[in-house]
Amino acid sequence: MKANNRQQLLLVIAAAGLVVMACDSLVLTPLSRLWKERAARIVDLKKSIAHGSSIVEREQNLRSRWESMKEHALGSDLSVAENEMVKAFDRWSQESRVTINSRKSQSKRGGDDYLTLEYRVDAVGSMESLTHFFYEIERDSMALKVESLEITTRDSQARQMSIALLVSGLILSPSQDGGNSDRR
Repeated sequence: MKANNRQQLLLVIAAAGLVVMACDSLVLTPLSRLWKERAARIVDLKKSIAHGSSIVEREQNLRSRWESMKEHALGSDLSVAENEMVKAFDRWSQESRVTINSRKSQSKRGGDDYLTLEYRVDAVGSMESLTHFFYEIERDSMALKVESLEITTRDSQARQMSIALLVSGLILSPSQDGGNSDRR
């Protein structure tokens, strides 16, 4: 093979290599990236569809829970709601023989249509009475959520224990609770 032919062959191979590299960087890499992005989007959409389908399947349960929450929400007036919480905590502490040392309430606006009333309670009692106290709170039909719970022992044998409890109650505006704030 002559040197001239070799040079031409090498130029053709080099040009072909450049064309392949250009195709890779201009066509194949962007298409590959686009393919991966679309595959990830498809996975996200499938998850979203599955989540939506599960909500549709649970619609009746969710609606009944919402109706129950609306029915058992605290009174729409803040002072009435605080009074309901005080009475409930007094009732629960008497039923479980727990001594409440301190209580503190604070309201928080959750949106235009509801408030939450946070109620912090520190109580003392035996493990059995504190367990019963917590059971009474959970068993009650009021629209409450236990946000936090701390139990500590006050003696070395754990006969006297204390509980720090943060409970939030739902207060719906009159337009949301259907005017049922005087149901109790």
